[in-house]
Amino acid sequence: MNEKMIDAFIEEQKKQATGRRLEMLNGDISGTKKLLGLLWPILKSFKGIILEYEMVSNTGVRMYVDIFYEPLGICFEAEGYVVHEEKLTRERFSFERMRIRTIGNRKYTFYPFSWDEMDKRPEACRRDIYELLGSMGSVSGSRLNELPVYEREVLRFAVVRFEPFGMQEVRQLLQLGQDASRVVVRSLKAKGYIRSVGGSDLRCHTFEITAEGRELFLSK
Repeated sequence: MNEKMIDAFIEEQKKQATGRRLEMLNGDISGTKKLLGLLWPILKSFKGIILEYEMVSNTGVRMYVDIFYEPLGICFEAEGYVVHEEKLTRERFSFERMRIRTIGNRKYTFYPFSWDEMDKRPEACRRDIYELLGSMGSVSGSRLNELPVYEREVLRFAVVRFEPFGMQEVRQLLQLGQDASRVVVRSLKAKGYIRSVGGSDLRCHTFEITAEGRELFLSK
């Protein structure tokens, strides 16, 4: 991910911000930048993302989340251990609990990552995000819902894997016979949502989800 693209997006967000939100965007947002770099390979765009998203609790307290993904209502947070644990006062601890409750009351998903996770295990973090998106694939208007139920299940299975899968796994997942499972796989291949890995022209051993298949979990 080009850091200049991230900086340009942040500057664009600043132009739309005022007050406390603008102050936070002008502060240390290194964790937010790290998160944006984590999300880019998955979302392929910053469309629908709001930085330092403001919410108001039922007591009138204003609070912010690092990154809000508006299409699916996901609140992504970048947490550093020192900031969130070692220097956490009782008052701050209570505020953080209230903030999480406020997020829950709005039926948003709170999804935090530590700096160490993003820095040392970015692919594992992305796998978690793909799994989250897979679980949200049933949201109203998702393109995933346009597919037959068996095809949706195979894609939900495939999107959280970082290694190919075989026909035996598809059969176990769908509880179908060999021929019926092949029909599902062939349909997904024809639509460009999975592709063959290894094997030969006559016999393919494994499959993996394509970029087009992953995008189904993001499109509304």
